[in-house]
Amino acid sequence: MKLKLSKPWFNFIMVCGIALLANFLSNYVNTYIDLTQDKRFTLTEATKTSVGEIDDIVYIKVLLDGEFPAGFKRLQSSTRELLNQLKSVNPRIQFEFENPVQGTSDEIVKTRDALAKDGVVPTSLKYYDGTQLVQKAIYPYALVNIGTRRAVVNLLEEQTPGSDEEVILNNSISLLEYKFANTFQKMRMREKQNVAFSAGSGELDSRFTYRLERELRRFYDTGRIVLDSVVQIDTSVNLLIIAAPTKQVSLQNQFKIDQYIMRGGKVIWLIEKLATSLDSIAKYQFYVPKDIVTNLDDQLFKYGARVQPNLILDLECSAIPQIVGMAGDKPQTMMFPWYYHLSVQTPNNHVINKNIDRVNLFFPSTVDTVATAGRVKKTVLLASSPYSRTQFNPVRLNFEILKTEPDPSKFNDGNQPVAVLLEGSFESFFKNRVSESFLETLRQLKTTFVEQSKETKQLVISDVDFMQNLINTRTNETEEIGFNKWEIKYYKGNKDFILNAIEYMLDDAGVLSARSKELKLRLLDQVKAKKEKTKWQLINLVLPLVFVLLTGITYTYWRKRKYTRTLTDKS
Repeated sequence: MKLKLSKPWFNFIMVCGIALLANFLSNYVNTYIDLTQDKRFTLTEATKTSVGEIDDIVYIKVLLDGEFPAGFKRLQSSTRELLNQLKSVNPRIQFEFENPVQGTSDEIVKTRDALAKDGVVPTSLKYYDGTQLVQKAIYPYALVNIGTRRAVVNLLEEQTPGSDEEVILNNSISLLEYKFANTFQKMRMREKQNVAFSAGSGELDSRFTYRLERELRRFYDTGRIVLDSVVQIDTSVNLLIIAAPTKQVSLQNQFKIDQYIMRGGKVIWLIEKLATSLDSIAKYQFYVPKDIVTNLDDQLFKYGARVQPNLILDLECSAIPQIVGMAGDKPQTMMFPWYYHLSVQTPNNHVINKNIDRVNLFFPSTVDTVATAGRVKKTVLLASSPYSRTQFNPVRLNFEILKTEPDPSKFNDGNQPVAVLLEGSFESFFKNRVSESFLETLRQLKTTFVEQSKETKQLVISDVDFMQNLINTRTNETEEIGFNKWEIKYYKGNKDFILNAIEYMLDDAGVLSARSKELKLRLLDQVKAKKEKTKWQLINLVLPLVFVLLTGITYTYWRKRKYTRTLTDKS
């Protein structure tokens, strides 16, 4: 006996079956169409390539499960969406969300201690849930495991006092793709890349690069290389940082640096032309800075850059305290803008400086670009504001300029470059200068002289203070990179700029391009939202019901007319 289903029941079963099948397939197929203006849901080609090449199982545990206010829900959902996208590129990527503050008190303590061993510490989140102020600990982290290797991804950008939470969350979301792609790339490296700081010519002491090196050691090996102690700089050094030499660099060491570049080596030059000191100004009431002679000017000129022996003054600057009076036996101080300490807004023209905060530089000089024999692309990454001017040495530094309002018409030298990226093929500084006897010596050392470099990169910056960490004289502890001790303020852009620069110099896969994504922040007008709250509630709640009701009445009327006409025709 055949079971016959009426048409309505058949249609109902078909709809349910299609819905169940679509739900089942959605667990295995992740597809989407990105219609957003800023292409926020589209992975960069570098990310797709890097993720697609992973041949191990990737297990990711995201510690961001649970109930959160709207902003953190956006971070939570954006992380889930990104991981689904990455999984669609490479099915070996598996992930789950976990709430580390869920369970009994003993379980929470045990989880907290285990996470602390990986350097994962909670962030205190305060928000108003509509009835009361809620404070809870959250873990905005993802634990990435590839084989036996493990890494931690911080999903939330660092917050500074006074920063807008919505802006921080928006920046965090825009950097999610870069953070995961960069972590995957670093974890897949069989050997860590080497970042070496030059030594022996009065360069910056390791105490002042401690914080930078600590950051780098997550994925790189760092160390010092005394140029006088080596015959040549080995190609195992992936990046050489020359951090503000204060003594003359010998011709032999210039040759070692030159040939390192000719063989594809990458260099970050941090060159200061004038020895400046606020302490000396305060002590002697004025100070004439001395020239720093390094013998590197001609070599840099050959590569396409020239650091001028001048100082830049900018109306966009940070401040220093000055005593303005006494209250009893206690001095009273006020903060005054100090035009030699630039607060630079990046031009956002490169992946290195894209989407980073202002960079605080101290007594920088102008970095000019010059024509070169080789094919060299020159990009200005940092420059003073249009309201700046320069002073060439000798210059008398004092605090008298703080006593009067500056005349903007005198700050008319325009944007002065302070950081220039050089990319291309460089001609050797020693071309046509090497004698036959020296060439024979090189042959005995089983090496050759190279006149033209491979495609490589160099970065010239006229300040070193912006990337160093200060040392607290009371506690002997190091301060964070970008900490301004006069303003008691942290310039996050300092740290981001130097880390991005190092990342770019070493990034041959182009993963850093994911960092240039810019998500436009469309903030809600709180005043208008409160004023029109009732109207939009009615539109969102009543209008759909009215639409359904009208559709039902129209459909009923149509059926009634249709079947009434049919019965009339039959009769």
